[in-house]
Amino acid sequence: MLPAGRLWLRRVMSGVAAAAELPPPARRWLVAGLGNYGMQGTRHNVGMAVLNQLARRLDVADQWKKERRCCADLAVARVGETELLLLNPRRLMNVNGHSVAQAAKMYTLQAEDVYLVHDELDKPLGKLAMKLGGSARGHNGVRSCINCFSSDAMPRLRVGIGRPTHPEAVERYVLGRFTEAERERLPRLLDEAAELLLSHILQRSPERTDGTKGPRPSAPRAPSTC
Repeated sequence: MLPAGRLWLRRVMSGVAAAAELPPPARRWLVAGLGNYGMQGTRHNVGMAVLNQLARRLDVADQWKKERRCCADLAVARVGETELLLLNPRRLMNVNGHSVAQAAKMYTLQAEDVYLVHDELDKPLGKLAMKLGGSARGHNGVRSCINCFSSDAMPRLRVGIGRPTHPEAVERYVLGRFTEAERERLPRLLDEAAELLLSHILQRSPERTDGTKGPRPSAPRAPSTC
């Protein structure tokens, strides 16, 4: 019987060998959950909650790593030949774009290779919608990303949180926590959001047909470092 130390080393080396056997991905996407770092459970952070649910679905929930180069938590998942870079910024919402753009630069990705997941005031709780680029529609986290990429081409999953009755209560509302009744609906909502997001990504991830392996060639222009 092997000593505990040698047994642990053998398991680690086996994991490294298994990872090394994976071919390079045919397609790579960056998927970012927008929110305020350290404010879990608030309506404004529902995008990060969706990312956490997606990580659980892809069996990488225990693989989040702090990535200092882009000031974010990062987990990497593979679905067939598609690689997903899951990212939760370690910044406030208004400057999330710095983390997202820097991560895209690290992996040589362009704005159209980046999915944003964020809360949406103009949709009721439980309503989900995909948006293929366009304006920020008043969302500060999306605006930050648009400014840092100098592009609005990022596809987005908008997760409805509803809007308060009084306009002056919006800030307090989005920074507040879900009510008990809303929390009862959250597990199903997060599961449906992760399912829609993953389905949309995989539909846009055809395997390469040119006989080569590796990520799709990127356009020459790199995103701004903001």
